[in-house]
Amino acid sequence: MTDLHSGQFLIADPFLSDPNFQRTVVLLSEYSSSLGSMGFVLNMPCELTLGELMSAMIGYDFPVFIGGPVQKDLLFFVHQCKEASIGGKEIFPGVFWGGDLNEAFEKIKCGLLKENRIKFFLGYSGWSVGQLEQEMELKSWITVDATASILFNSKAENTWSDALKEKGGDYTQLIHYPIDPILN
Repeated sequence: MTDLHSGQFLIADPFLSDPNFQRTVVLLSEYSSSLGSMGFVLNMPCELTLGELMSAMIGYDFPVFIGGPVQKDLLFFVHQCKEASIGGKEIFPGVFWGGDLNEAFEKIKCGLLKENRIKFFLGYSGWSVGQLEQEMELKSWITVDATASILFNSKAENTWSDALKEKGGDYTQLIHYPIDPILN
């Protein structure tokens, strides 16, 4: 059994057919075997930018991603801003999720928080108690420790393959697998 913990990437198995997670990478932001888990899909861009979603941020074309199928009407964020004024919960060293959204907006407007240090999500991915462990047993996910470079700097279309490259070894061969094995 894989040792699940916050601060991992869940990389979708190449043949995972769930349209919410096909060829995705999820940042596991909260893991608890007794309470359930949550995370954010990193490579499913939303059609709208931050400025189009939030009137307070008009003119700021930061991308927004669909974090998952749960509560798609809520905005979440992950960032690399250690300042106490923003806050948030540390997921892995130097990377936090949540905090004071208005403070984050102010830091963006002042130029102190750039696009390569913050990522926004509509909704999240959630698992009830035991659900993620069951999906791991079914081999739906491949895990690797999260990195800030993939989280903030990978282009959406490259995130899945970049995460598999981070895992290394035979996993890099999965990059070449077709979505539909019948096409192979």
